[in-house]
Amino acid sequence: MSLKSQLESLLFVAIKPLGVKELAVLTNTKAKEVEEALAELLVDYQAKKSGLSLIQNSNQYQLTTASENASLVQEFLKDETSGELSQPSLEALTIIAYRGPIAKLELDKIRGVNCALIIRNLLLRGLIEEKFDKTRQENLYAVTTDFIRFLGIAKISDLPDYEKLNQREDLITTMVADNQAIN
Repeated sequence: MSLKSQLESLLFVAIKPLGVKELAVLTNTKAKEVEEALAELLVDYQAKKSGLSLIQNSNQYQLTTASENASLVQEFLKDETSGELSQPSLEALTIIAYRGPIAKLELDKIRGVNCALIIRNLLLRGLIEEKFDKTRQENLYAVTTDFIRFLGIAKISDLPDYEKLNQREDLITTMVADNQAIN
């Protein structure tokens, strides 16, 4: 797989802009090679009139929708952020509420699928927040104060069976096994 392809995939699933150094670490290449591949990707996206666009801000890059489609995307996102939550979104939100702060990879493991789009949707709705954990060197997700207020509880530990479900170390293993049995 080419470096450009790897970078494009990472930028597609990333929830936030990624820096050159971070992309270099993720692809196990030198920052200079990443910069060159990103420059090629910028040219590619400008030339192909795609529905996607690669944007650069300093040394941060993000794959976004093309500006020509802004009104269409805005209408879609309005429906996505104001309509009812899907069953997968409710499942992810429940896991984040009971097990948060939780890393995306842990959430993916529990649910058995990539949760990047679900996380994006929950972030857009203001139900969860993202915080970088310097110790673990990764982003962690937790429910917001707005989510707690919406539920009408004073604190997250007021959720039913919170202590039991939050403390169970085998919960992830059990949920993964249940998820695999269903699939």
